[in-house]
Amino acid sequence: MFAGAATVASARDDGADLQATGSESAPRTPAADSADAGFAQDMAVHHQQAVEMSFIVRDRTRDEDVRRFAYDIANTQANQRGMLLGWLDLWELPKVATGQEPMAWMADGSGAGAGGHDGHDMGDMDGMGGMPGHGGGYQAHDGSLMPGMATRTELGRLRKADGRQAEILYLQLMTDHHKGGIDMARGCASLCTVKAEKRLARGMVEAQQSELDAMAGMLAKRGSAPRA
Repeated sequence: MFAGAATVASARDDGADLQATGSESAPRTPAADSADAGFAQDMAVHHQQAVEMSFIVRDRTRDEDVRRFAYDIANTQANQRGMLLGWLDLWELPKVATGQEPMAWMADGSGAGAGGHDGHDMGDMDGMGGMPGHGGGYQAHDGSLMPGMATRTELGRLRKADGRQAEILYLQLMTDHHKGGIDMARGCASLCTVKAEKRLARGMVEAQQSELDAMAGMLAKRGSAPRA
């Protein structure tokens, strides 16, 4: 708890670029259309679904490995979500983006949508083809607002599944979820300006990549594999 509070506080101290005020400089709060704000808003939504799926599978299986793994994801992502929402509070920005589509902050070189990084080349970032502003764009559907998010139909299937079936479906859905989250975190690592938030994003990439490897092994143990 104390570590989380310190990290939230450091978001102001680390903050963004310095804005000249006469002869002095003061930290600049991220703008509402910045990558910093957009990432915090969108990742909070993305994380909330991961927590929801993890609690669902906890009640649908007795397998201790899966239950422990799901608990770790729920605990980690709930804590990170709290940090992201805490920063938005600190910056006096809304918890949910208004007037723009999810992931608009990742728009390539469009100025405001990319947090003001005019001409920033994100063409080399892996896995961005399905993101808004990167190729065809992601079409929200059936409650899936961003890449990797499960649909309402898939969540309904998970709630009805039991045992091994629930374990496999959860691991497959969470694999997709992590892939979408990793792409988003890479976007923040490249575009965000608040140092504490960039550090968090980089940590998400490393941790979720490790969890992807773990989930692939757990699926193989159950005679299955990640979805194509």
